[in-house]
Amino acid sequence: MTTPDIPHRFEFELEVPGTPDKVWQAIATAEGISAWMMPTDLDPRVGGALTFHMGPDEASHGHVTAYEPGRRVEYEEDWATLVGHSGADVTPLVTEFLIEAQSGGTCVVRVVTSAFGTGADWENEFFDEMAIGWTPMLDNLRLYLTHFPGQRATTLWASASFDSPPQSAVSAIRDALGIAGSVGEPVSARGISGRVERALDHHFLVRLEQPVIGLLSFYSYGNETSSGVHCVGYLFEDDAPEYVQREQAAWQEWLEGVAAGVATDAPTA
Repeated sequence: MTTPDIPHRFEFELEVPGTPDKVWQAIATAEGISAWMMPTDLDPRVGGALTFHMGPDEASHGHVTAYEPGRRVEYEEDWATLVGHSGADVTPLVTEFLIEAQSGGTCVVRVVTSAFGTGADWENEFFDEMAIGWTPMLDNLRLYLTHFPGQRATTLWASASFDSPPQSAVSAIRDALGIAGSVGEPVSARGISGRVERALDHHFLVRLEQPVIGLLSFYSYGNETSSGVHCVGYLFEDDAPEYVQREQAAWQEWLEGVAAGVATDAPTA
């Protein structure tokens, strides 16, 4: 047996609006996490079960290892099983959130994710992708606490595979929506309107204004020959469940059409 003695670790820090109690609600409750990260089941206690739903057919399972309300939450996940290496010689993936109150009604949130492995290629690839993904995900937390604090989200989810690198896939989606993708740019397409809040090579996010308020994120991952794209909406109105029930299949069909180069929904003026 190989000894898991190769460290994997990254750390992020960001300042967000809100009191420690408001920030705690967002990072340490199922409803809060579901409003900016992904749909989550959480038993809020040490030893409590934790499940991140990463799409219709994929989930990451773990449990809570520390739970100090208003200050610190930590959990472990079985990352080897998640990426198809069940039983690999690695330690659990540990993620810790720390909250520190600041003057002026803000808090600093520090996130540390770590594990030990053997240095296998799949381990390095997993952590490289996580490090890339955490930056925009944590910005979702900032946007949620800025515009929708304490609100419950309804999730819209669509995904598709592209025969192109991640950057090209995102570029195709921007083209299909009729936008360049620069921050602040208005978006009016597929019956939605809003503004671009974040623009990266592999990712962009729109803050929706109509027909429901919320955040609509497009995120890509993969390699030079193929990529996957997730479209995730965090919607914050009473009629959001009705919108998702009515429109989710259409978003899935549209995204698959973009991937195939045959999207038919023309952007509206």
